[in-house]
Amino acid sequence: MTKDRAPSPLPTVPMEGVDESTWLDVIQKMDEVYTRLIDDEVELEKKNSELEQSQQFIFSVLTSMSDVLVVCDERGLIEQANAALCELVGRREAQLRGSSLADLLADDTSVTAAREAMQRSDAPRGGQGIELNLLDRQCQPVPVDANCTPRIGANGKRVGTVWVGRPTAELKRAYQEMRTAHEALKRTQQQLLHSEKMASLGQLVAGVAHELNNPISFVLGNVHALRKYSERLQTYMAALHAHEPEAVLQGLRQKLRIDHLLADLPSLIEGTLEGAQRTADIVHGLKRFSAMDPEERQPVNLVEVIERAIHWVQKGRAVPMEVRWVPLQACTVLGSAGQLQQVMMNLLQNAFDALSAVAEPMVWVEMGCTGEPDQPTVRVTVRDNGPGIPPEHLLRIFDPFFTTKPVGKGTGLGLSISYGIVDQHGGRLTARNAEGGGAEFVLELPRA
Repeated sequence: MTKDRAPSPLPTVPMEGVDESTWLDVIQKMDEVYTRLIDDEVELEKKNSELEQSQQFIFSVLTSMSDVLVVCDERGLIEQANAALCELVGRREAQLRGSSLADLLADDTSVTAAREAMQRSDAPRGGQGIELNLLDRQCQPVPVDANCTPRIGANGKRVGTVWVGRPTAELKRAYQEMRTAHEALKRTQQQLLHSEKMASLGQLVAGVAHELNNPISFVLGNVHALRKYSERLQTYMAALHAHEPEAVLQGLRQKLRIDHLLADLPSLIEGTLEGAQRTADIVHGLKRFSAMDPEERQPVNLVEVIERAIHWVQKGRAVPMEVRWVPLQACTVLGSAGQLQQVMMNLLQNAFDALSAVAEPMVWVEMGCTGEPDQPTVRVTVRDNGPGIPPEHLLRIFDPFFTTKPVGKGTGLGLSISYGIVDQHGGRLTARNAEGGGAEFVLELPRA
C-alpha cells in the first residue's frame, strides 16, 4: 500500500508587493469556491434524480389510466397522448404528436364541438363535458364522454387544452350490469320477504283451521237443515198437486210443521250467508297477507292492521295469551297493508315466544302520536313481561339470520325483514329493554 505524498510546498519566490498572507487568502477562497461547486453538483444530481422520479411517476400514471387523455396546444395539435388513446386509435404516441385532434374525430359535429371548446375564451377551469365520436383502429366511430379543461401556462394565459374521456359504451355496459344486479337484488328481496311471510303463515295454520272451522260448521249445519226442509216442502207440494182433500192437507201441514219451516227459513238463509261471508273474509285476509305486495303505497288504516295481526297471532297459539291493546280512534299511514301486518305479526310472535316460560304472560300494545303538528308521527309500542333482551344481543337484534331460538324454531330473518320494511316506509324500528322488565319494540311511522 503506497503512502500519499505530502502536498508541494508553496512557492517561496517572493513577488513584489505580494506577501505570504495574501497567497493564503487566495488559496482559502479557491477552496471555498471548490467546495461550493461540489455542493452545487450534489444538489443538482439530487434535483435531477427527483425530476426523473417525477417524470417516471407521471409516465406510469398516464400509462395506467383507463380513460383516454390528449394534451393539445392552442392550435389543437397533439402534444402528448396516453396509452389508452393509442390503444383505442391503433397508433403510437410518436405518430400522434404534431397531428391535429380533428384527425381523430369521426364526424363534422364532433370536430365543430371540439374546436368551439378549445377556442372558448371563458372556458371554466373545472372543464366542460362534451360528447365526441372518435375513430378507433377499425375506423369505426366510438362515442366518448369527454371533458375539456384549459391548460394554463406560467404567465397565466391559456396555452392549450387537456382532453380526458371515457368511451360511453363501457359506461352503458357497466350501468346495464348494475341495473341487472339491482333488479336481481330486488327480486331476491321480494322472494325472501315472501318466504318469511309464508313461514309466519305456517305458524298460524292451526289458528286458521280453527278460525275457518266455526263458520264452515255453521254453514254445514244450516245446509243439512235446509235439505230436510226441502224434503218436507216437496212432500207437501206433491200433496197439493195431487189435489188431496183439505183435511188431508191440513193434517200433512201440521205433521210436516210447514208453518214453522216457513218462519225459520229467513233466519236459516241469513245465517248461512253470514257464515259463508265470514269464511270468504278469512280466505281473503289470508290471500292478501300471503300475496306479493305491490310497490305502490296506498293509505292504510294502521288500527285495523294491528287488530288483524293480534287476531291472527293469537289464533296461532295453542294457549291464548292476553294482549292489552290501546288503539287510537283512527290512524292512517301511507304504505303496504300486507307488509305492515307482517311487521306487527313478527313483533307479536317474538313477544309471545319470549313468554313461553313466564307464569303470567302479558303483552302490551300501545299507540300514540308524536312529532311536530306539520309532521305527525304515529308510534306503536309492543312490550312484554319476559326476561328481556341480553345487552350483548341488542346491537345485533336486527342482523339477518341472527336468532337466539333453537335450530328449527326460527330463521333469524323476521326482525331483519321488519326493519327493512319500516325503513322503506320512511319510519324507524328500535329495540330496548323496558324499565319494568321485558323487551320493548318501538315502531314509528309518518302519518298520512
